[in-house]
Amino acid sequence: MTNPLAGLFKARQKDAARRDLYARGLRRCGAYLAEHGSTSTAGQARLAQAVGVLTAALDTPAADPFDALLQVGERALEAGGPDELRLALDLAEVSAALRQRSKGAWRLRGLALDGLGRDAEALESYERYLALLPDPAHAAPRVARRTATLRGRRTCLAEATALLPGPAVTAPEFAARVREHTARHGLGDPGTRRLLDLYGRHQRLVEREAVAEELIGASTPVGAGDLRALVADRAVCLVANAADVAASGLGAEIDGYDVVVRCDSFRLRAEGTGERTDLHAVTLRGDSPWEGPAWTRRAGVRLVFGDPAAAWRRAVRERLVPGAQGQVGDASLRRPLTDPALLGEGGWGPATSTAFTVLRLLDFLDVSARLDLVGFAPPGRLRPEEAEWVMDHAQHVDDSKMRIALR
Repeated sequence: MTNPLAGLFKARQKDAARRDLYARGLRRCGAYLAEHGSTSTAGQARLAQAVGVLTAALDTPAADPFDALLQVGERALEAGGPDELRLALDLAEVSAALRQRSKGAWRLRGLALDGLGRDAEALESYERYLALLPDPAHAAPRVARRTATLRGRRTCLAEATALLPGPAVTAPEFAARVREHTARHGLGDPGTRRLLDLYGRHQRLVEREAVAEELIGASTPVGAGDLRALVADRAVCLVANAADVAASGLGAEIDGYDVVVRCDSFRLRAEGTGERTDLHAVTLRGDSPWEGPAWTRRAGVRLVFGDPAAAWRRAVRERLVPGAQGQVGDASLRRPLTDPALLGEGGWGPATSTAFTVLRLLDFLDVSARLDLVGFAPPGRLRPEEAEWVMDHAQHVDDSKMRIALR
């Protein structure tokens, strides 16, 4: 015979546990409001309003405050700061404890963890959310996109771990581990090439949403491995933007190279400079590099060098012109001189010329059949330390052709 008092006792226990969880969530909201009461951005104002709705729901016996609790978490996500993301995470934890099969709770938890950079935990929450859906194909687009991105990053790290001795590779140390392996085994090693490809893919996934495909038209991203394939066993020529080159009569010879590289703002005069631009490199300068002119010159590949990442992302968004290039350098190529997975060389400084940056990158890849500079011999076309490096590595200098050969 069932004991009705036992059932009543369990129900009361469950109700008390629910009240305790809601009280915990409300205390967390109160602590946040007490700390941020003097600030009032639009997002924080909406967040405070959502807390008020939650408080009213908790004071109404007939109301179910669960949706109001989730709404506070959503408003915290929208506000977007680190403190707000931590609040969203805490409320997601409360929500998941209240209803373990709540799709909204696991989605909120994943988004909060994602915003805080806790990739592995975010992916776990996203996958819990997807598992609760009747049809995962109808997942929220943002969650579906982020889940695919985080899975891709995890795959890159797992494959890199299989190629490298020692502990599992983590995202913060990925570049250093690749650099160490490259220094030990060289670029000719198949493992090194695969690791560089994995690192490039991982960096693309890190920046993927910031530089989405729709923002660059039909262009496809290019990493270190893609660039290496482009110039492998080919004759490459880097052309200076100078009047004496335009008047040189070398145009046909320049266009005879397999890959013609130009930098920054340039003018074409077919008889002297040639007409092709297979690779165009630009460097972001100034505090607001996104305000510069759009890159309208036609090029096969456009490499954009720049730091910090936020300025680089915004400039790529705002200055690339859909259809003006077939491919665009991804985040793994935005600072090749200082990226530890590529050159990792110190001492060049932020004022390094675009021409030297792309030249040093192509030299580092070390796969071109020829690597020539045209028009860079006169003083002033490269910084003194850059010109010194070029002459130290030159294999041949032909003044009659304005050419310095590095291969």
